[in-house]
Amino acid sequence: MSYRIVVDSCGEFTEEMKKDPHFVHAALHLDIDGEEFIDDDSFDRLDFLKKMSASPNCPKSSCPSPEVYREAFDCGADHLYAVTLSAELSGSYNSAVLGKNLYLEDHPEAKVQVFNSCSASVGETKIALKIQECEEAGMSFEETVEEVNQFILDMHTYFVLETLENLRKNGRLSSVKAFVASALNIKPVMGATDQGVIIQLSQARGMQKALRKMVEVMAEEVKNPEEKILGLVHCNNRERAEYVKEEIKKFIKVKDIVILESSGVSTLYAAQGGIIMVI
Repeated sequence: MSYRIVVDSCGEFTEEMKKDPHFVHAALHLDIDGEEFIDDDSFDRLDFLKKMSASPNCPKSSCPSPEVYREAFDCGADHLYAVTLSAELSGSYNSAVLGKNLYLEDHPEAKVQVFNSCSASVGETKIALKIQECEEAGMSFEETVEEVNQFILDMHTYFVLETLENLRKNGRLSSVKAFVASALNIKPVMGATDQGVIIQLSQARGMQKALRKMVEVMAEEVKNPEEKILGLVHCNNRERAEYVKEEIKKFIKVKDIVILESSGVSTLYAAQGGIIMVI
């Protein structure tokens, strides 16, 4: 059976995924002081970081329209899937559901599933790859949906950022946490609930200690890590991602570690040097 997996552009693609026609992106749009950036192959991370740093205002993001999703579904594939940012963080999930409903109006027999990642960034990547794994294994649409929903429940998301200001200003966490972290150089280790709500898991003074603490928290929480692929996303700091990779090896053994550069949306929130980890 043919299939298509539509991922909103917060989910980074590996080089293999970029070449695979089964995967397509639904681009979010970013804005700094009225200048629009499209989160697609044209996105210039360094230019965006420079302009974001120079601006006194907080950058904004807007999710793909329902029509963007509807068009992405309209490809003739038998099985259609979408993977979006956590519905607690973005309107992308609701937009994808509306796009699905628009498509079903003209194709009432179509099999379409929209997955709320309850995560972001490489969490979406992992879900998209899990869908492909199920499809390539010959699982039915219904079996794939059930398997992937369980996969999402079992996923763990973590991140450590240099600053939480963009998350705070866009209403993604409390201003108190952002202020304390900035004033005392305390770097919170952040994570997400099963529903995709951002929470603080721990903290440490300084970036390296916080990254190490993030790995420690992950190692304590994750079950059967040797069966899992761990995704690492960095915002313009490959060296820091490699440091986290080496720390992970000290604590647990995983099936594989994939390192990717941040998408436009991840860059907006992670900012220079941010690290996102999903397993």
